Amino acid sequence: MKLNNRNLLIVALGAALCASPLAYATTEGAQAKGSVERSHARQASALLDRALAHLQSNGPEQALASFNDRQGGFVDGQHYVFTLSLDGTMLASNGASRALVGLNVMDLKDAAGKPFIHEIIEQAKAADNGQVEYHWLNPADNKVENKVSLYRKVGDRILVVGYYIPRSSAEQAQKMLDKAVALMKHSGGEAAFKAFNDPQGGFVMNDEYVFVIGLEDGKYRASGASPNLVGVDVREITDAAGTPLFKQMIALAKDKGIGTVDYVWRNPATNAVEQKHSLIRRVDDVLLGVGYYSPR
Repeated sequence: MKLNNRNLLIVALGAALCASPLAYATTEGAQAKGSVERSHARQASALLDRALAHLQSNGPEQALASFNDRQGGFVDGQHYVFTLSLDGTMLASNGASRALVGLNVMDLKDAAGKPFIHEIIEQAKAADNGQVEYHWLNPADNKVENKVSLYRKVGDRILVVGYYIPRSSAEQAQKMLDKAVALMKHSGGEAAFKAFNDPQGGFVMNDEYVFVIGLEDGKYRASGASPNLVGVDVREITDAAGTPLFKQMIALAKDKGIGTVDYVWRNPATNAVEQKHSLIRRVDDVLLGVGYYSPR
């Protein structure tokens, strides 16, 4: 199929947005701390709610002007509103895609070649609200990451706000585990557990965190994602497939002292049950672990 000038422009701009840093300010660092359950999803949803209310109260002309204005109140850190027509025209954007305002972006694809704009529009024709997942450049760390765009359709307009899904790698999980083991050997259990349970202690980063389980009593000594679980016996807990994952971790730690346990677990960022892997290592009478989800 031959590309006309408009399609060439869309493809070029899409490639630039996927492959180079975005020149707009963000109020959050590249490695924001805190549990993924306090992730950007709530901010994105709240911003979308505000945009919807603004459109309904002020009409499309004033709303689109606000959505196109970086000072219009519809930018929240890395989150911004963009608006599509049902024919694929970008009507407004407060982000890097503002370069596409006025163009038909129906053919715009993500870093993996997925026509995500087309998917948003097709879903919106069938349901007034929903979400689409794709791969896009995160300007905070200059990496292509999973992104979810929430949308609401109002008449013939679609309001969209996206957020990135933190997804650590096996290498990142290993680095955090090594760091946790080093701290425990240097400072002892009490100080280490305190740091692991502290969201600002350096051991909770995006979707990865350190947990510690006693080998004899099966109780949490630390759980960076949920410090309130400290003291809970986890030996009878199973994953979504019925696998006694913590019993497996304890057995592996006692037998070999180090290894990986694979299981399925709900990812709070995507709200989906996914493949997860926990790297574990024994230190004295406890095991330390750091988990990560399989790449998507």
